Amino acid sequence: MADPCIIAVAITGSVPRKKDNPALPVTVAEQVESTHAACEAGASLVHVHVRNADETPSSDSDKFAAFLDGIRRHCPGIIVQFSTGGRGRALEQRGAMLHLRPDMASLATGSVNFPTTVYENPPDFVRSLAGSMRDLGIKPEIEIFDLAMLTNTRILVEEGLILPPPHVQFVFGVKHALPSREDILDFELKLMREILPGATWTAAGIGRDQFSVARAALARGGHVRTGLEDNIRLDRHTLAPSNAALVRRTAELVAEAGRRVADVATARRILGLPPVAARMAA
Repeated sequence: MADPCIIAVAITGSVPRKKDNPALPVTVAEQVESTHAACEAGASLVHVHVRNADETPSSDSDKFAAFLDGIRRHCPGIIVQFSTGGRGRALEQRGAMLHLRPDMASLATGSVNFPTTVYENPPDFVRSLAGSMRDLGIKPEIEIFDLAMLTNTRILVEEGLILPPPHVQFVFGVKHALPSREDILDFELKLMREILPGATWTAAGIGRDQFSVARAALARGGHVRTGLEDNIRLDRHTLAPSNAALVRRTAELVAEAGRRVADVATARRILGLPPVAARMAA
């Protein structure tokens, strides 16, 4: 049980709506409350999108600031990761909240087809976001939706735009992107270790692939992601009543794999982030 696993919780996302699952937190107050419960259940990292009143994705820095303030009061130490994802937001809006200096921010290092659109990440835009994160002391989580994003990351590290060692998240199960296959995960991990030595990594499965991907990651020493952004069900018949319920189920998988859930201090150490006391004093 000596190998700790970080459980990341993606609480809201940019696509699911309350009509799909009434448990989905949309307002900042709901998001803070949901994160607090997920943290108590074992999550040590929260990935957040904020929403407008009509539930569409928002780039409102005030909402991100209110979330950050609430989390730091109610969940001291949990790693806060802002999404710079593109669904529903223009390129120029996607990094507009980085001046708030969260612990981390997502960074997709290339473009990819999604079910009904193109997730657009042009090279100059990626370089600009990476440079902003570096200059603000924000650790990027590199979102890998296809192979080129991994090799693109090596280029950004070589150019000094991403500080080594990077943290990588492999995303499986998005239609038109990486399919959920263990042999593909093994191939990606082999390449990652060759070109990004020392990198830490997480795997995320979308929809029905969430728990199978978690099991595969746990067996290989990786970290895992859960949450209502990725999957609104505990199983094919049961809607997840909360993000905390998904975290608790994921924590069970961690134990079944003979590992232990990382607390926030351990998660910060693994990811090379400042300890809680240093972060709170900053």
